[in-house]
Amino acid sequence: MKRWMKILLPLLLAVVFATGILLGNLLDFQDSSLANSSSKRQKLNRLINYIDKEYVDDVNTDSIVDVTVNSILDNLDPHSVYISNKEYDFVQDNMRGDFVGIGISFYNIKDTIAVIRTLSKGPGEQAGLEAGDRILYADAIPLFGNNMTNDSLTKILKGPANSKVNLKVKRFGENNLLDFEINRNVVPLISVDTGYMVNDTLGYIKINRFAESTYQEFKLKMTEFATPQLNSVVLDLRNNGGGFLKQATTILDEFIADGKLLLFTKNKNGDINETYSTNLGDYEDKKLYVLIDEKSASASEIVAGAIQDNDRGTIIGRRSFGKGLVQREMNLGDGSAVRLTVARYYTPTGRSIQRPYENGNSDAYYSDYMERYTNGELLSKDSINVDDALKYKTPEGKIVYGGGGIIPDVFVPRDASQAIQDIQFMYEGGVMDRFIFDLLDEKRKFYNSLSKDDFLERTLITEEVVDKFTRYLGDFNMNYNFGSTSLILEKYLKATIAKQLFDIDLAEKIAHENDPYITKVLNLSSKEKLKE
Repeated sequence: MKRWMKILLPLLLAVVFATGILLGNLLDFQDSSLANSSSKRQKLNRLINYIDKEYVDDVNTDSIVDVTVNSILDNLDPHSVYISNKEYDFVQDNMRGDFVGIGISFYNIKDTIAVIRTLSKGPGEQAGLEAGDRILYADAIPLFGNNMTNDSLTKILKGPANSKVNLKVKRFGENNLLDFEINRNVVPLISVDTGYMVNDTLGYIKINRFAESTYQEFKLKMTEFATPQLNSVVLDLRNNGGGFLKQATTILDEFIADGKLLLFTKNKNGDINETYSTNLGDYEDKKLYVLIDEKSASASEIVAGAIQDNDRGTIIGRRSFGKGLVQREMNLGDGSAVRLTVARYYTPTGRSIQRPYENGNSDAYYSDYMERYTNGELLSKDSINVDDALKYKTPEGKIVYGGGGIIPDVFVPRDASQAIQDIQFMYEGGVMDRFIFDLLDEKRKFYNSLSKDDFLERTLITEEVVDKFTRYLGDFNMNYNFGSTSLILEKYLKATIAKQLFDIDLAEKIAHENDPYITKVLNLSSKEKLKE
């Protein structure tokens, strides 16, 4: 438990805080707004100038500025953040929802680029690259050797839209290197992970964050898998740290009838900005189930709160993170930016779901969140502390609470089995990916020849494969005896193969077999049908 918590929780918190701070419209302040600095504010500039010009040793004053800005923001609130000019492009790509490149995911294996898979409809797939290919040269630049880092590889493979890159590729079974001329193009960074029909009438869609392209992805995915028999939708916001407010409210509008309050924000002057649903919405007549957990934050909580407060659907899972602050991005003039908290948001009943914080970015704020993993809250709804002073009623009389996250209508405990938690982490965190890549590489021609039907019918995860994976973990000092959880391990290993051979939709459908959340939805759906 402790081993995985040390690895996983900092990563998850980083994702939550990095992706959950983009609520509101982007705002650039012109330099003129900073012109009327007081003498106190000029102290910092003078001090930095003195250090730069007079200090006895060379000092990187840029790093001093970065530290100073971060220190100031730390004393405001937990979600106002500084983005350095080095980080800015990466953050913008992630939230914009695309980048320009050749559209592959890869490993650096034995100092050589190995294609894990090509991204659907991306330039690499269209040019004919395949999983297992080794890319040796790009425009005659060798891409192998100890001096080639992932960052430098990415820079070479990226480039302006519609620019060409010539690759030389080694493919197993081919005696000569293969030549590919690929037109770089916009490659989407998917925010809607997957969508499929659970059964004849129930559709499932998972959103990992709310990027600029999320609503468009949502509509496309729903169109791809939805059948005429669709009458219920599962909207999975587990592990979703938030993102752009507009994308969240536009998706809400698809499910909520015209004229309903979705949320409102209030700034320091008491100005209130309300957002209402419109007459646009293709799924207002569908039953809705929203899945959340302790890592659902920000825009995810807006969606869950609006659905709950409008008595529109059923919220299933565990109490969400509790982030209800609105940030705007402000350019600092040197390629860096600050995302500053400018308002609070509230659910339709008037709930603030922001967890309390004191002294800005304090240890207490984060330790309060971490206590959920030890105080029983993730195993029993009765362990969730609620404040009766923050009790609200929905239009139909349901009791809901403010003061820190969305409490679900139907509770799903975190699996108490540490072995199962570890297996899920190995799947979601990518631990299985490299092992499966090597497994496929041993018989690449065989695996690439499988159709989806063949793949589903065959028993590909044998006892021998499980033993290999156990030894693979042992090489990294992770010693496991999976025992009674072997069947669960086999399921996730097969899902990982599906992800690399076919697509994430098939992988997630396999991974969700016996998922307690989906099982809960199916049980609720069956009971509702009996009442009809």
